[in-house]
Amino acid sequence: MRVLVVEDHVRLANSVARVLRREGMAVDVAYDGTAALDRAVGVDYDVVVLDRDLPGVPGDEVCRWLMREPRRTRVLMLTAAGTIAERVQGLTIGADDYLPKPFAYPELVARIRALGRRSQPAVPPVLVHGDLALDSARRVATRAGTRLALNPKELAVLEYLLAARGRVVSAEELLERVWDEAADPFTTTVKATMNRLRSKLGEPPVIETVPRAGYRI
Repeated sequence: MRVLVVEDHVRLANSVARVLRREGMAVDVAYDGTAALDRAVGVDYDVVVLDRDLPGVPGDEVCRWLMREPRRTRVLMLTAAGTIAERVQGLTIGADDYLPKPFAYPELVARIRALGRRSQPAVPPVLVHGDLALDSARRVATRAGTRLALNPKELAVLEYLLAARGRVVSAEELLERVWDEAADPFTTTVKATMNRLRSKLGEPPVIETVPRAGYRI
């Protein structure tokens, strides 16, 4: 899942990004509304976590711009203002969900995952292929009933491939949807992660390499 965190309090923005990355999400960060729009022009984000009180372009305007675009991006609006009237106003301009500050990180993660599921074609909560299963909510993958020791990035790659339901997924698509803007497109990071994942999945192999096209399960 590709997420954009828009928050002008740098420490909070970076803290949120660290938590989400530990959950296997690809996270970009913008510290004002102008930077948020610049990033959103070039990347089709699944979820934008948007602070309402931003310098430059206000959060409300960023939200309105996102809603005008023909994309499936979902918006989770954050604000220190927590009255019912202000929440209703935030939802009225197009936000999909609203979370007042201060918030608990587990709730933030749960809400982002729920919105991420709405931004993509419907998939079951547990993805299954043969004896391989991945519980998206619990972030647990098993094979033949045995839990797999996958790190967050390996788990995210496996989840994306399973959700593709046999479609060939290119390395470029994986780099865009599972990694963030810090990833170097000229590195072998996708190939290296795929090799580790295959090793951990064991035999018989479930990930196929399609020459000059990508990978599929």
